[in-house]
Amino acid sequence: MSRLRNKTALITGGARGIGAAIARAFRDEGAAVLLIDIDGDEGQATADQIGARFARLDVSSEADWDAVAEQYPALDVLVNNAGITGFEGPFDGPPPAHDPENASLADWRAVHAVNSDGTFLGCRYAIRAMRAKGAGSIINISSRSGLVGIPMAAAYAASKAAIRNHTKSVALYCAGQGLAIRCNSIHPAAIMTPMWEPMLGDGPDRTEREAAMVADTPLRRFGEAEEVAALAVLLASDEVTYMTGAELTIDGGILAGSAATPGG
Repeated sequence: MSRLRNKTALITGGARGIGAAIARAFRDEGAAVLLIDIDGDEGQATADQIGARFARLDVSSEADWDAVAEQYPALDVLVNNAGITGFEGPFDGPPPAHDPENASLADWRAVHAVNSDGTFLGCRYAIRAMRAKGAGSIINISSRSGLVGIPMAAAYAASKAAIRNHTKSVALYCAGQGLAIRCNSIHPAAIMTPMWEPMLGDGPDRTEREAAMVADTPLRRFGEAEEVAALAVLLASDEVTYMTGAELTIDGGILAGSAATPGG
């Protein structure tokens, strides 16, 4: 497979989950992959496993991005995948409130620092790193939560909506500069990644728990990280060079409408 041959790609949050699946798919398609994560041990292990390079990066740190830019001044593809919900824990007590009435400003800012600021800094780096070639692909991983309100995860939803809108601003800016640098967003819903494990557990009722989690999804299942990675490969390739500022939803049909139920 060689859809990404001769391309250099950087993927944030690449140690596990969707980021790792994208990194693996890019390598399989011939790209030279730089895997980025704040978790140095797991990030390096994943990079070694798939044959990628690894660099530790806190996406909310401007200094860290400046260091990456100095080491990797040229780029073909950037995937802004790193993100947090605010519920990662562990916590001494119950998880912090993230509803619009009770969320603390500190918790709100912590989510936006990674998700919103991290995406802004990544896009800024990518534009500069792609300018010499005049072409490239920026892929921002937003969420279904960036398209609808999530009352008990207000910071997360707002940050993912910010990613959606910034994607369009970047796309228009690059086009206005006469650059063939495309910027598109992917909006996954429930994708089976390690973040779901604490909620699903490994007991005998796991199957029932999984079914309950996706009961309102027309396809009645979780998505797979590899399915998101397939979309990222398409956007990174030269097959859709007329697509920019677009948002691709991968949600099992949940946003198609309430009437879209199996057998209806």
